[in-house]
Amino acid sequence: MSYQEANQKAWDQLALANSQFAAVATDAECAQPLLTLDKRGWLPGSVKGLDVLCLAAGGGWQSILYAVAGARVTVVDLSEEMLNRDREQARLRNLDIRILQASMNDLSQLEAASFDIVHQPVSTCYVPKIREVYAQIARVLRQRGIYISQHKQPTSLQVVERDTRNRYVIGVPYYHGDPLPAVRDTAYREPGAVEYLHRWEELVGELCRAGFVIEDLVEPRRGDPKAKPGNFKHRGMFVAPYVRIKARRLNVREEETRSPIWVPE
Repeated sequence: MSYQEANQKAWDQLALANSQFAAVATDAECAQPLLTLDKRGWLPGSVKGLDVLCLAAGGGWQSILYAVAGARVTVVDLSEEMLNRDREQARLRNLDIRILQASMNDLSQLEAASFDIVHQPVSTCYVPKIREVYAQIARVLRQRGIYISQHKQPTSLQVVERDTRNRYVIGVPYYHGDPLPAVRDTAYREPGAVEYLHRWEELVGELCRAGFVIEDLVEPRRGDPKAKPGNFKHRGMFVAPYVRIKARRLNVREEETRSPIWVPE
């Protein structure tokens, strides 16, 4: 079974099991869709009429919120069951959403320069080469288009267990290139999924090399000082699980790249 087949099966099962990762948009969230999607103000004040790609984002949440906010939405996901949630929610809310089943590293069904925003939740850990994903996104984004993404931090994926003193043990080498091994601590791993560790050089460096300028970077806090050992929020106090990045697609002219200092307008 290929990594794509395994991940499709894993996410189909998560959707059928009504996982927290397959929770659909609520009426309260739809009442303030942009605030729900973006509490940091990274999105424009209005997305009405903009073309938005929700990448690897099936599940009936992100696509619904963007559509309610007036965007022209395309949602791409590998899991048919996750996409079924988008179909059902779009039908219930009378929304027009384009739905495509595809892998995030092959967006050949989409035209070049056809989106103003690409929004991708945690998912790049499911492909071995993140640069392929970034290249696909760079191709479908328009000039100065926004790419918002969230990723699993490499250190979080290196944790293998919690010891008897409640310390989190790093047991996967930083330069591990194969699918991640099974581990005892599965707090931030999805059952049945094939995952890959991407180093900071890849998460950030490959993004820059694909033609993006990073405008902001945050680490969403998932820790709680009151959480007990064994709870994912306890681990979140010691190992940050995620990083969220706002980047903008820029076509840098050759003469600008030769300058010792280049500042985007």
